[in-house]
Amino acid sequence: MKKVFIVFLAAAGIMACKGNDKKASVTETIKDSVTAQTTPGQELPDTASNTTIQWLDSTYLDLGKQKEGKEIELTFRFRNTGSKNLVIQNVSAQCGCTIPEKPEKPFAPGEEGVIKAKYNGSGHGETRKEVYVTANTSPNAHTLTFRAELVK
Repeated sequence: MKKVFIVFLAAAGIMACKGNDKKASVTETIKDSVTAQTTPGQELPDTASNTTIQWLDSTYLDLGKQKEGKEIELTFRFRNTGSKNLVIQNVSAQCGCTIPEKPEKPFAPGEEGVIKAKYNGSGHGETRKEVYVTANTSPNAHTLTFRAELVK
């Protein structure tokens, strides 16, 4: 009986130590996360100048059947629904077959604008492409998607 008690006591001690390591690990993870977010010299996002955006049309365009190799022009309309100027910081595409245009001017509250893109129609059959927009909004990343069935 004495041996069983000693084994039980040893197991309880080991379990208690495991819990402390886990707490220390969680504490270290949180500390590392906070440190990583506030590294000296790193700029923090300026959320004071954030605004809101409303996409006036869908962020998903179904272009249906399109002739293979024919250039397709796309437009995604938006409105600044916030109280600060809307600045489109970056517009990029998933691949070189889609060339988006970044609006250069800021959009005042209530003002509407357009993100334009040209797709070269390369490929055959079903295709789905994405245009990525970064702006002073929260969240700051927006994905605009289009699909087409390319036929000869």
